Amino acid sequence: MFKLKENQTNAKTEVLAGITTFLTMVYIVVVNPVILSDAGVPFEQVFTATIVAAVVGTLWMAIFANYPIAIAPGMGLNAYFAYSVVGTHGNIDYQTAFAAVFIAGIIFIILSLTPFRSKLIEAIPDNLKHGITSGIGLFIAFIGLRQTGIITSHPSNLVALGDLHEPSAILALIGLTVTLILMVLRVNGALFFGMVVTGLIAFFTGQLSFDQGFLSLPSLPEGLMILNPFQALGDVIQHSLYAVVFSFLLVTIFDTTGTMVGVAQQAGLMKGKTMPRAREALLSDSIGTTVGAMFGTSPTSAFVESSAGVAAGGRTGLTSLTVAILFIVSAFFGPLVSAVSGLSAITAPALIIVGSLMMGSIAQIKWGELDEAFPAFLIVLSMPLTSSIATGIALGFISYPIMKVFKGKWRDVHPLVYIFAVLFFYQLAFLPH
Repeated sequence: MFKLKENQTNAKTEVLAGITTFLTMVYIVVVNPVILSDAGVPFEQVFTATIVAAVVGTLWMAIFANYPIAIAPGMGLNAYFAYSVVGTHGNIDYQTAFAAVFIAGIIFIILSLTPFRSKLIEAIPDNLKHGITSGIGLFIAFIGLRQTGIITSHPSNLVALGDLHEPSAILALIGLTVTLILMVLRVNGALFFGMVVTGLIAFFTGQLSFDQGFLSLPSLPEGLMILNPFQALGDVIQHSLYAVVFSFLLVTIFDTTGTMVGVAQQAGLMKGKTMPRAREALLSDSIGTTVGAMFGTSPTSAFVESSAGVAAGGRTGLTSLTVAILFIVSAFFGPLVSAVSGLSAITAPALIIVGSLMMGSIAQIKWGELDEAFPAFLIVLSMPLTSSIATGIALGFISYPIMKVFKGKWRDVHPLVYIFAVLFFYQLAFLPH
């Protein structure tokens, strides 16, 4: 089924690779509920939904695409959901926001079945892609610093250094240091083990307690978020959430496709510039997103942490299958995860470090060409300063074609980018944001 011999691997190697990938990305079952709970979604709901979405998407990747790539709710997309969508756009609640995620997932499935998705990816300038990734990274890191009080609000300068004598700030800085040391030493699962060490310190210093125990059956306090697809579509239309759906689509398409290609290339699974079984692979995150929205989580994405499993020898879907099984096991540790997530200093180092890794894309921006660099810079700058990923993307897409037109390079801009620019301008000028 997984063609182990054909891919020059064996079951033991694949299982160990799956364990490695799981350890590097299991932080998402803690961090994702923390971020979405800021939007009012019950922790237990997101915890279970996160695991359901990860299992569905990763199992599809394992069985139908046979790639060692894991799927789970993506960092950045959860921040966009919690801080840029809920409470804005006409003061919508999280139930309505999940309708937008669901509709985006349905469109995503349709796009994944057609050549349009690849054409869309080719149309977007590389510098805007790098700017989006970097901007999201900076935004996530900023959230991590703010949650622990390392950075605090300031009446005139907007932000300032917080009180570093506060227990939460001290614990976060210790956790960040420990995790960075583990990463420098190339310890597999450094983010996860960093959280374990930080949690132990918090426990022995009296900042963390486990009053509810460690194990329990998975639960969905609010049941399914989406039961009627037509009602979800009606919510999107009623609240004019077209820009939100578009933003979810845009970020997920770039994030997932870029990660898939990168990991497949690392594993030596690319055939020239093409990715075999690309349609099956691309369907994994769109199906994960749709199912995840029904249960109560933000869009899924291919996880770049899958590269750790590939480095450990993973070459087939057996690696992904192992990851999915381990996610199922983790579903029974809800009380433990809930207690840990209640102390932001434990999870914040993961946010800061993931943000720094995403910022790596900034090096690939053509800084020597102003018409390429400034739109990307605008994206990177505006995402954390406006607390809106969608606004950053919009400003980048509006400024890019304008600069190209006045430089006489209007023919270099794909027609789709002009369409996006008009849509984003309409969103900023006439829709709530």
